[in-house]
Amino acid sequence: MEPQVLVEASTALPLVTVTVAERTGAVDDPEGKEGLSRLAARLVRRTGDGLPTEELDEKIDSLGASLSVDVGQSTCQFHGTVIGRSLERFSDLVVAVLSRPSLSGEELGKLKRETLADLVEARENDRDLAQKWFRKTLFAGHLYGRSVSGTPASIASISDADVRSHVAGTLAAKNLVFAFSGDVDETTARALATRIAGALPPGEARVDRVPEPAPLPKGRKLVLVDKPDRTQTQIYIGCLGTHPHDEDHVALHVGNTIFGGTFTARLMKEVRSKRGWSYGAYSNLPYDRRRRGFSLWTFPKADDAAPCIALELSLLEKWVEGGITPRELAWAKRYLVRSHAFAVDTAAKRLAQRLDEVLYGLPPGYHSEYLERVQAVTVEDVNAAIRKRITPEDLVITVLGTAKDVLVPIRTAIGHLTSEEIVPFDRDD
Repeated sequence: MEPQVLVEASTALPLVTVTVAERTGAVDDPEGKEGLSRLAARLVRRTGDGLPTEELDEKIDSLGASLSVDVGQSTCQFHGTVIGRSLERFSDLVVAVLSRPSLSGEELGKLKRETLADLVEARENDRDLAQKWFRKTLFAGHLYGRSVSGTPASIASISDADVRSHVAGTLAAKNLVFAFSGDVDETTARALATRIAGALPPGEARVDRVPEPAPLPKGRKLVLVDKPDRTQTQIYIGCLGTHPHDEDHVALHVGNTIFGGTFTARLMKEVRSKRGWSYGAYSNLPYDRRRRGFSLWTFPKADDAAPCIALELSLLEKWVEGGITPRELAWAKRYLVRSHAFAVDTAAKRLAQRLDEVLYGLPPGYHSEYLERVQAVTVEDVNAAIRKRITPEDLVITVLGTAKDVLVPIRTAIGHLTSEEIVPFDRDD
């Protein structure tokens, strides 16, 4: 079986990017072993060809190259960049790294200690903490609610055997997609992909069995992440969003651009420009193989948290009830069409879009027909999509702040609150 290979050639720069992507990511982690995919991929990178990490890094540097690994919920990708004249030697090194990692128990122990230290250090990042608890609450009981990095308990439970079994099952030829961009032709790229795949066990393509997230329970749920001495808060408000295969996916994307997707959108104008409550105010609508979340993000000082939340909820209700205007739609289309040039101005960016289409199972032409689909959207399309997908009455509202200072006014600001939970900032689950 020939490996799946994507190529986006360009001679603009004498560089080649090489990506070896696994078809699934952290959603594959067994229950209680969260963080396994990330730990295993990092261990492969650090023990490739059976070499000590420092020696392997020196070999990569000597080629004027880089090699990194990125693990998400749905994919795991090894990314390399090398000067074109060193591509052959770099490919030999990639073969050695992926096919002959020692997976040293000693190095695994170091990685586990580093990961545990990172998890403790992450408690100091207020935005990441708020985002973590928003995601956990929005996707409660679902695989998307879990952390890619794991928890102290799950990392401690991962054994050498767990890592070896995971690598054997995922780093297999049939489970991989190869992508090359830059100063490389298709014949060379396919030959290199065949070499890499041939050095690995054939295995099987992993099947993503992740179910669709369940609809949110009725009402508004507040999760307050309690951290002492916070003069500033981090606020996430949202609900389930869109799926790439929804018939109104692009229409909702256009609507989000108008509401909170740019520096001049409604949310930014009202929160920052008019009131100065938060330096940034954005809404986000990501995609994946299954439905992801729609979220608003602001970070006002503690005294402004309650009025900021009240304003955001009011703006959200107005957006859903009143929709957008023809003038706003015309502006959004101009913005999206003009800014699209920056999404496709390099071979690496164009390749990343094509790779996303494969890895995330996006509809045919998702990126290549993007401009046409945006241009075809009407005001009626956008307003219908907003009303169908966004639920101001059913929301998750996550606030990181000091509970004794902000809880009472926030309760009042939300209104129609059906449940609340106070979470210590250093809780690890």
